[in-house]
Amino acid sequence: MRPGRQPAGRLRPRWVLAGVLAVLVALVGGVALGPVSLPPGSVAAELLNLVPGVHLDSGLNEREIAIVTEIRLPRVVLGLLVGAMLALAGGCFQGVFRNPLADPSLLGVAAGAGLAVTVLIAYRGAASDSALGGVPLTTPMVAFAGAISAVVLAYLLSAGGGRERSPTTLILAGVAVSAFLVAAQTYVMQRNIDAIREVYSWLLGHLSTAGWSDVRVVLPYAGVTAAVILLLRRELDVLSVGDEEAASLGLHPQRSRYVLLAAASLATAAAVSVSGLIGFVGIIVPHTVRLLAGASYRAILPLSMLFGGAFLTVADLVARTAASPAEIPIGVVTAFFGAPFFVLVLRTTGRVAL
Repeated sequence: MRPGRQPAGRLRPRWVLAGVLAVLVALVGGVALGPVSLPPGSVAAELLNLVPGVHLDSGLNEREIAIVTEIRLPRVVLGLLVGAMLALAGGCFQGVFRNPLADPSLLGVAAGAGLAVTVLIAYRGAASDSALGGVPLTTPMVAFAGAISAVVLAYLLSAGGGRERSPTTLILAGVAVSAFLVAAQTYVMQRNIDAIREVYSWLLGHLSTAGWSDVRVVLPYAGVTAAVILLLRRELDVLSVGDEEAASLGLHPQRSRYVLLAAASLATAAAVSVSGLIGFVGIIVPHTVRLLAGASYRAILPLSMLFGGAFLTVADLVARTAASPAEIPIGVVTAFFGAPFFVLVLRTTGRVAL
């Protein structure tokens, strides 16, 4: 190592600063821009006024302050949380499976949540049990139950016939479970034509909210899963060298892998429950961070949270302003950027060191 050069696995302050700056820019931009544009400087001052002990004259009137604090800020904060969880889960899946194409849709997590919420909307009605922003109050619990059930099913199938569980068999089992659950979801939708519009609105992804209720729902899940995954991020670096080598270093590979999978699945389910199915965040952000900041998960995971939150917030800004006054589903926006990126990763995978 050259004198003064930091170790490759260290989380470098400049990247942390860049991530924090990206979050702040996305936060102010997401709150300031919209059908009613507000001066970014005034918005920043009003956001600082939310800090205890800070009193600044933002120059905004009462109506504009209400737009900032009660309408746009909850949506932006929700976008930061959902983006951070999806990117963190994607980075975790990539580390567990040692595959840069892995994302939160593995193991049927998204498909399980999608089927569960589809059943909820179809047989109970979205309007009969809805919270502010049109999201059913029971959606987080139902989505989590569906996601965890899919993970358990994939886990059991991966050891069918007495064979040893491995990342490859888990991926194959997850693909099979996802295909089955998507087929079941399609059947439910065809049997309940009246609910198709509500189901599609949820499946295409959204961050629309009229208050802080969704943020309060998802925040505990975000805190717990982030703490677990970040505490175990060093173990992902050890797993990257292979199970035999990891075991020789004193790590229990299977136990670590399943704990990380459970935490990443919980993060995905919580995000999906309040935002619908938003794809590609778990591929785009961690892989970009890997290319820029190094291959160590000690850097990839925390930076993925920061840049993931900023990325989804900007994507949501595009979704609600590009075709104003209409709003594009945020899943369409992320797919527009994610599909070409997926192809690029697919073509360069052989040249990327994991």
